[in-house]
Amino acid sequence: MRPFARGVLVITTVLGAASGASAEVKVERVTYFNQPNCIRLSNDAVEVIITTAIGPRVIRYGFIGGDNLLGEVPEASVKTALGEWKPWGGHRLWTAPEDMPRSYSPDNGPVEATVTGGTVRLVQPIEPQTGIVKELTVTLAETGTGVIIGHRLTNRSLWSVDVAPWALTIMNAGGTILIPQEPYASHDDALLPVRSLTMWAYTDLSDPRWSLGPKYIRLRTDSARAGSQKIGVANKRGWAGYARNGNLFVKRYAWHEGRTYPDHGVNTEAYTAAAFIELETLGPMATLPPGGSVTHDEQWSLFRDVNVAGDDAALERALSPHLTSLGLK
Repeated sequence: MRPFARGVLVITTVLGAASGASAEVKVERVTYFNQPNCIRLSNDAVEVIITTAIGPRVIRYGFIGGDNLLGEVPEASVKTALGEWKPWGGHRLWTAPEDMPRSYSPDNGPVEATVTGGTVRLVQPIEPQTGIVKELTVTLAETGTGVIIGHRLTNRSLWSVDVAPWALTIMNAGGTILIPQEPYASHDDALLPVRSLTMWAYTDLSDPRWSLGPKYIRLRTDSARAGSQKIGVANKRGWAGYARNGNLFVKRYAWHEGRTYPDHGVNTEAYTAAAFIELETLGPMATLPPGGSVTHDEQWSLFRDVNVAGDDAALERALSPHLTSLGLK
């Protein structure tokens, strides 16, 4: 699945602005990705584009005039018992654990969108086969690159369901996922395990797309290697990232100690096949009664001119000032 670049046709309807003393978030309706009625949020640094005719999807996140860090895969599709599911690209919300066909309930139609200041709220119609309603809220900061993505699952069926919110971000090809390890310590100082690692039947840690070091796990794309690779990590460090062409994308999210997570207890997953790559986060499992909801939040940031080449020590030096600025050190 190869991401495709798409131009933006701006429709000159300004929906509103969130104003500060010297900054504002601009909100516009645009055509993007061959999709009408997308909503573009922008400030002095970055832009975020959200589809409303399909999805919901956050389909673009990048510096003004720069590359899209999110992947676009309009040609991809999966045939299921529920119909044709299309990933489309960008960022979406699913239910975990993964199940066929439940997880692949088609979302190729319009969503309800409301704008309040610099926040867009997107609500999908009730999935007729599952009774689940998926909701995204997207808030762009007035200055800088910060974006808050809120995820909500609501059970509108007649019975309780066990689910976890699952936030999946398809990244633009050609980069590397970065997952921090727990702080390294010698056997003399640390006798007990500090995290769990989940592997799938197709996971092969000898595949050269993986790089496992004492400080970081890395997964890169390789268009010549069609086979799938995936791991899950109980990531308590509070972040994971994606580096591409000197840009660093960081998403922050919580680890809830003592809660039960899907997929053998993980909150972070990384997947690739050929040029396709996803960085995924999960919330804890929840039993939703009829009308019940569960939420999961991510905070996004973007940085320029970050060199992630070299060993773990070099990567640590490159990341350290940016992670410190986010309160992660």
